[in-house]
Amino acid sequence: MSKFVSRFMKDESGATAIEYGLIAALIAVVLVTVMGTLKGGLTTAFDNIKTQLEKTS
Repeated sequence: MSKFVSRFMKDESGATAIEYGLIAALIAVVLVTVMGTLKGGLTTAFDNIKTQLEKTS
C-alpha cells in the first residue's frame, strides 16, 4: 500500500489525476443516488417500528 501511495505521489501525469477525480465523482454520484433511493424505505420502516412501539406502550 505504501508503495502505491509513494508511486502515486511521484507520478506527474495529469491525465491519471483527472481519471482518479472522475472515478471519485462517479462513485459519489452513485452513493448519493443509492442513499436517496433507500431513504424512502428506511423512513417507512422506522415509521412502522415507531407505530408498533406506541401501540405496545
